Amino acid sequence: MAKLGKRISATRDGIDRLKLYGLDEALALLKERTTAKFDETIEVALNLGVDPRHADQMVRGVCNLPNGSGRTVRVAVFARGAKADEAKAAGADIVGAEDLLESIQGGTIDFDRCIATPDLMPLVGRLGKVLGPRGLMPNPKVGTVTMDVKGAVAAAKGGAVEFRVEKAGIIHAGIGKASFPADKLAENIRAFADAVVKAKPTGAKGTYLQRVAVSSTMGPGIKVEPATVVASGA
Repeated sequence: MAKLGKRISATRDGIDRLKLYGLDEALALLKERTTAKFDETIEVALNLGVDPRHADQMVRGVCNLPNGSGRTVRVAVFARGAKADEAKAAGADIVGAEDLLESIQGGTIDFDRCIATPDLMPLVGRLGKVLGPRGLMPNPKVGTVTMDVKGAVAAAKGGAVEFRVEKAGIIHAGIGKASFPADKLAENIRAFADAVVKAKPTGAKGTYLQRVAVSSTMGPGIKVEPATVVASGA
């Protein structure tokens, strides 16, 4: 087994890898161990009792974090005319139609969120093989295919986090920065978990939210008691 470095060993010291901590205690332990020279991202991972290979057990949605994510999000919008002007006024970083399509096809993807008006989806659909694998394809289910481009841009810039369950039944997301007060991080995590619970698919059986863990960019993972994150019965 490879020997752990001193810094990694120090971050794990005092953490029981088998214990389920209350959310507040877990965050306190995590913040004490964020010693990197940059503002580390705090992440949450949720293990769900679903099998995403079945269509009726797919989990997908979006959560507007009440305290933002602390991340600078670059937004691209496919729109024309007045809607393009609306997107620019709302703070979109890139706005276009055919020109934006050509740029992406040429390999330039310098944005974190992609929004489109419904009338341009036939155009955007040609980028499915490029944007899809990156999780950037606009989708009406998460509010990124809409005529309300102003609201969609504002949500993306303000801390809206998209989520989609992975093959192993796990959803993970960055929900804030280590510099956030612990109570703000806890509020974001509970809001995110609540959104995932509300997105529970019809095909889910048994316990839906099975395990929860929090971690930082350079820190250890800490197991959390699910009941301290969401109401019992999830």
